Amino acid sequence: MVKAGLEDVVAASSTICDVNGKEGRLIYQGYDIHDLAQQSTFEEVVYLLWFGRLPTKVEQEAISNELRANRRLPDEVLKIMRLFPKTANPMEVLRTVVSLLSMWDLDAADDGREANIRKATRLTAQFPTIVASWDNIRNGRQAVTPREDLNLAANFLYMLQGTMPDELSATSLDIALILHADHELNASTFAARVAAATLTDIHSAVVAAIGTLKGPLHGGANQEVIKMLIKIGEPANVEPYIKRMFEEHKKVMGFGHRVYKTEDPRAWHLRKMSQELGVQCGETKWYEMSRKVEELVFQDKGLYANVDFYSASVYYMLGIPIDLFTPIFAMSRISGWAAHILEQYANNRLIRPRAEYMGPANLSYVSLDNR
Repeated sequence: MVKAGLEDVVAASSTICDVNGKEGRLIYQGYDIHDLAQQSTFEEVVYLLWFGRLPTKVEQEAISNELRANRRLPDEVLKIMRLFPKTANPMEVLRTVVSLLSMWDLDAADDGREANIRKATRLTAQFPTIVASWDNIRNGRQAVTPREDLNLAANFLYMLQGTMPDELSATSLDIALILHADHELNASTFAARVAAATLTDIHSAVVAAIGTLKGPLHGGANQEVIKMLIKIGEPANVEPYIKRMFEEHKKVMGFGHRVYKTEDPRAWHLRKMSQELGVQCGETKWYEMSRKVEELVFQDKGLYANVDFYSASVYYMLGIPIDLFTPIFAMSRISGWAAHILEQYANNRLIRPRAEYMGPANLSYVSLDNR
């Protein structure tokens, strides 16, 4: 039986991530996302996803040091980025720069696991630098040199804004990166595994994932959420605006999920962060509007907020440009993509599904003169 979109079709065995839709649970290598979001760090989660266990203190320091030491982009790549049209979509830039980086990677020709881990480390370290550097370049500013005394989240905000982030902002982004790190066989991860199954290089597999994430049905929902909230403007305007959307049969972005039948566990943490950031910056309207939208959509449609809904207001209050929301998703998900690529390489079989043919049959060829 053919299932459109391969819905609920099991396409791989994996130890990396479990999405339990009935119970609303998200598990990384056996650890509940709530425990990781409240107690872990993104760097620790990277190690967990790649190696299947939490690191020792020595191992944690080692991977953190490696990630800090590999943040810089080659000068040649920065020069090429300065030639890009300033109107280029940030996801196009990310996709192109990752492809470029393969040409400057010293391990490019080595497909062994240790070399691939080094390449994955460099890519995970460089993604924030690519995103922040592009925002500076397109706005006529010098790219900010990454610091090695900050964790990945804090360093990204520093490179993007040129100033040290406050503790709540840095912690909020770190948690957001943990929440987005992996989500089983979502579209971009599946694309990465399909590419890796051909035994192409890790950079090519990641480029396939980025191209897939660029699609509006995968990435970008939180951009539409914040655009909607900006149009609404004030909490008092929420109810008439949303009810008008219902009457016009328009989709409210950031609600519902293909797998979760209850609340997306990631939304709980992002909701809390949205409120905390609003209180800190003295402008709680983004959180208040979001809460009201959430209540109305649940009352009318029975749909729960997903990870995209509250990440919109969180990123906006962190001062992140709207068109960088999806690249930030990629900044986190590179850790999960790499984990799945490594797992695919370790037990590989070419992914080659079949299609049910629904076209005509037994046609007779007619020569061009007789058509």
